[in-house]
Amino acid sequence: MKLKQLVVAGLMLSGAFFASAENASEFVVEDIKIEGLQRVALGAALTYLPVNVGDKLNSFRISQLIRSLYDSTHFESIKVLRDGGTLVIQVRERATISRINFEGNKDIKDEQLQQSLEESDIRVGEPLDKTVLTSIENGLKDFYYSIGKYNADVSAIVTPLPRNRVDLKLLFEEGDAADIKQINIVGNEVFSDAELLEQIELRFDTPWWDFLSETRYQKQKLTGDMETLESYYKDRGYLRYSLDSTQVSMTPDKSGIYITLNMDEGEQYTISEVELIGDLLGQEEAISRILPLSEGKMYNLAEVTYTEEFLSKYLGRFGYAFPEVTTIPEINDEDKTVKLTLSVDPGKRIYVRRINFSGNDVTADEVLRREVRQMEGAWLSNTALETSKARMSRLTYMEEVDFETVRLPGEEDKVDVNFKVKEQPSGSFNAGIGYGDRTKLSLQAGIQQDNFLGTGKRLGLNLNTVSYQQSATISYTDPYFTIDGISLGGTLFYSEFDAGNANLVQYNNKSWGLGANFGYPVDEYNRLNFGVTYKYNKISQLQTYDQIRNFYDMFADPNDPDAGIQFNTYEFSAGWSRSTLNRGVFPTAGSSQRATAKITAPFSDVDYFKINFDTKFYFPLSRDQRWSFLARLEAGYGNGYGDLDGNDQILPFWDNFRAGGSDSLRGFENNTVGPRPIYRRPSTITAPDGSQIPLGPNADTITDTTRLRAIGGNAMVLGGVELIVPTPFLDEELDNSVRTSLFVDVGNVWDTEFRVENYDGLAESERNKIADYSDIGRFRASAGLSVQWLSPMGPMIFSFSRILKEEDGDESRFFSFNIGQTF
Repeated sequence: MKLKQLVVAGLMLSGAFFASAENASEFVVEDIKIEGLQRVALGAALTYLPVNVGDKLNSFRISQLIRSLYDSTHFESIKVLRDGGTLVIQVRERATISRINFEGNKDIKDEQLQQSLEESDIRVGEPLDKTVLTSIENGLKDFYYSIGKYNADVSAIVTPLPRNRVDLKLLFEEGDAADIKQINIVGNEVFSDAELLEQIELRFDTPWWDFLSETRYQKQKLTGDMETLESYYKDRGYLRYSLDSTQVSMTPDKSGIYITLNMDEGEQYTISEVELIGDLLGQEEAISRILPLSEGKMYNLAEVTYTEEFLSKYLGRFGYAFPEVTTIPEINDEDKTVKLTLSVDPGKRIYVRRINFSGNDVTADEVLRREVRQMEGAWLSNTALETSKARMSRLTYMEEVDFETVRLPGEEDKVDVNFKVKEQPSGSFNAGIGYGDRTKLSLQAGIQQDNFLGTGKRLGLNLNTVSYQQSATISYTDPYFTIDGISLGGTLFYSEFDAGNANLVQYNNKSWGLGANFGYPVDEYNRLNFGVTYKYNKISQLQTYDQIRNFYDMFADPNDPDAGIQFNTYEFSAGWSRSTLNRGVFPTAGSSQRATAKITAPFSDVDYFKINFDTKFYFPLSRDQRWSFLARLEAGYGNGYGDLDGNDQILPFWDNFRAGGSDSLRGFENNTVGPRPIYRRPSTITAPDGSQIPLGPNADTITDTTRLRAIGGNAMVLGGVELIVPTPFLDEELDNSVRTSLFVDVGNVWDTEFRVENYDGLAESERNKIADYSDIGRFRASAGLSVQWLSPMGPMIFSFSRILKEEDGDESRFFSFNIGQTF
């Protein structure tokens, strides 16, 4: 390329020399004329000339003049002439690019090609430098060769247009990629070919059914595989391992590749001694106790690298952000040992001048700044920065958070910290009308915002009407009511609930209430919450069944059994939460725990308590955390306390635990898992005179419970495991908004107050209709596939489930769809 340019320049200079041969002697320039200008202004062209009127001009100055004009990149050809004392320069401008087209490219996207051309200053509206096209053609061919397409060809076609314009077309003939026919490994004795081939990405001779395998040769993969093999050996003590040579040969038709790796494994080495030298800031004893490397262990390159990173991070806690940690090995080939000397230079302590934020188009800086634990003016702490990143990442309206430290020019001990964030939808706005088999006509409208107007405050206003419920809720929470992180919030709600249309035993519950809560941060991960709520409930149209008959009789009016019952309750609640999750939505690492308890005040109409505990653990299975394992558990228990008119109080049936559906046991219909009501027809009734009147041969019978709807229970345990996998056919950048997982759900709801022995007096045929709803051994299970999408309208969950264990009367659902909170 450079040689070609020199030849072209030489020819041009020679042409210019011969053109002015008659005027080879020096002369004084009296005037300057430039002919042939079209797009370039005369004034601009004169600025490129190293010659002015009045200067003496000779052949050397002419060569400088021509070179300067070519360097301006505006001209394709230049001639220099003399007309008496006038310097005449005849130019032909480079053609302007009118359009750029790509044809035949599949492996390279148009956007990538456009970016590559712009980096070479080839873009529409700019002059075309044809000398650059050859290098672009060769560069693209090299790319195709690197991915095994040795028959590929790239041609740049320039089509002239009127007014000194051109069309530029890049024509691609990609051809087929060469497949790897065989990979030979020579020199290995410790590990077999099969073991080593299992470690690398390049594949050959894959079975027909493994359609996901790729046998195409790629130079980048080969380079990576060579590094992988080196790490594989050195991580297992083979310190002297070396890859002596690599041969890549192809078949005559360029359709196949043979790869040969020649290696020298060497011997295994153990660590004879680990020595620390340099300035350890007085932390020698502490570092020695927790140092990963130790005497007598097998040499491990990965552990050596980890130790260097560990020391760097440890020193970073004290403000030494750019330490130099170097491992110096002293190899003893006689006894196959190595002494490792860790040389530590902490450098200067670094201080933070300013903390900046970018990418937060909606969220105010102060909302992010209050999560930062690194202070401006203080020395830089890696621990504080990582904690700040984790806290911001756990905000539900942040998709990605990253930071970098930038050294200030001329300041050896000062940096700026730049946080770069990517926001995601922090709530939902919806309004619509729908119809479903179960819900019938539904209307809904609402807004739920976790980052209201970018302030980080949560505001919710929701109106919903479906066949089983009409509700309205207003909620507000300020997570930083005080600068110390004390939160304050409140809720006002109204609801009319028809249990019969929600897969539950029939009753209507009209309720309203209001509450207030505040939270207190204990430390970076733990938080306490307290609240008080007033609720009014009015129950009507209740189908009384055995499990709640005593409770109902305590409050019902015997003279007007259809009047319904009503309650006023005053609830006090307390909760503890802990989170080390790496993100607020779709986490892949860390854990969260939440425990809540509520109890009604003794002056309430009903006295009961309720306890919940929920925990989740995420275990990343790959470095990029696209593969992760989730284990989760949720448990709850509630009951009454005290007695009323000699009867023990129980957990009110409208506050029972329920299970089934997309947010608990997938594969089961909503609210259908758990105890069922028992309806018993008595054998006699009492006559007005006090005598007992028999009801006939069908008396004292039990309604078949498998045909009845669930009633919930006062105890619940739900658990499950999930394998989170990359979503097929979606780019990695969408992992934070779409999640796919394979799951197994297990759990049940029980009634611990149920006594099956109370029905021992029934006939065996009737007794067999009753299950023991207090039996802890009863449970349900399902497995399937779940896809969660954080859509602009809110989180959406799609589940495909198969029932693994069920009970008579359970209702299953292969596919379910839910809009709600993700987990």
